[in-house]
Amino acid sequence: MGLKVLPDVGDVVENLGITGIAGIVLLPVLLPVLAGVGRPVAKGIIKGGILFYERSKGAIAAAGEMWEDIVAEAKAELGEDRLRRTRSIEEAR
Repeated sequence: MGLKVLPDVGDVVENLGITGIAGIVLLPVLLPVLAGVGRPVAKGIIKGGILFYERSKGAIAAAGEMWEDIVAEAKAELGEDRLRRTRSIEEAR
């Protein structure tokens, strides 16, 4: 009983089936075709993403400014509330 390094070819063929064997045989032919089609598709998706980002930069900046304004207003209101409380405590003394 020796050590098996390579699997039995019959077992491999039986486990793969017709579709697996066809895939292995056609892979060298289909891979370049898929790469040729996939590259332009990928570039198109990337271009669309860049255009979307560039068009939405203004909206994103406006939303950021609006958020900063809201935060500043909230901080100012908190400061006013603290000032009122401090004054009411001093007046109570």
